Amino acid sequence: MRYLKLRIVLVTLCLTVFAVGTRAQFREEAFSQTYANPSDTLDSDSVDQMWSFKEFFHGVARHDSTLKIGSMFAGSTVFIGAEQYYNRQYWKIPITYAGLGTTIGMGIKYHNQYKASKSAYERAFETDPETSLTVDEDARKKATYMFASAGLIYWGTLMDGVVNYKRDIKGQAGKATLYSLLMPGLGQAYNGEYWKIPIYWGAIVGSYHYYSVNNKNYKRYKRIHNEATAEDGSYEGLIPADRALYYRNVFRRFRDYSVVAIAGSYLLQVIDANVFSYMRDFEVNDDLTMSVSPTLITPYNEYAIAPRYSGSGLMGDKAVGLKIGFTF
Repeated sequence: MRYLKLRIVLVTLCLTVFAVGTRAQFREEAFSQTYANPSDTLDSDSVDQMWSFKEFFHGVARHDSTLKIGSMFAGSTVFIGAEQYYNRQYWKIPITYAGLGTTIGMGIKYHNQYKASKSAYERAFETDPETSLTVDEDARKKATYMFASAGLIYWGTLMDGVVNYKRDIKGQAGKATLYSLLMPGLGQAYNGEYWKIPIYWGAIVGSYHYYSVNNKNYKRYKRIHNEATAEDGSYEGLIPADRALYYRNVFRRFRDYSVVAIAGSYLLQVIDANVFSYMRDFEVNDDLTMSVSPTLITPYNEYAIAPRYSGSGLMGDKAVGLKIGFTF
């Protein structure tokens, strides 16, 4: 107990000496004064914008070399063909619009044909359940193919614009990011990290597999639960309603987890492509050293941490410390 009291006294004494020596190291004015230039004014132009119509249209129309690939890509998602115009590949623009117009138009035509056959079948079935009319499923499939083709052309147009953006410049982080955004793993290939591609594809495909399995089981137990709780009471299955409800909720939760895993894997490979594209020129070698040496610290009055007084203590306004240097 005696030594404990002695330790407490020594710690208190040390803290007191430290407090007396540092009581003026921080000036109150440093937390109240304004460092901004009085002539500066805050308006809308002083705030950095991630994307603007002015920047996009000005950069595309004048082929401005300072237009960032992200700004060009974002605008081209709405103004289709802007990337090709910026890259001076004008001949691709009419081909793109012709392809989109044809596939979307044919898709709408087949979709309307399918809807008309379905409506005719439903009207005929109400009066004659044995009607010979059928729903045109071929039209539905053709409409699906046409809309999928339009989406593929749209995707190809965006990818083409990214590929041809400043092809003479290597190692663009924006390109790597958009590559992974448009095609998982392509950003890693652009960075030369091919070994990462099967990892991310395995994570995405594996997550989708579990989503498919969980979704299938969720629908199964949902159907069983609905049949077991139906008002007619004709269900004769081996799985009771409470057990079906439990498994339905379990597989629904697992299905939702699988969706989160798919989105997380996709987002992670986009971030990976961006980060490692910036770090591809970062030099890493074995020359890692650290040096520690004593030094004499002399505060400067123009800094906020300068002392208010001088000549206090044995060293005056100076202090003894350690200088640590890293080399890597």
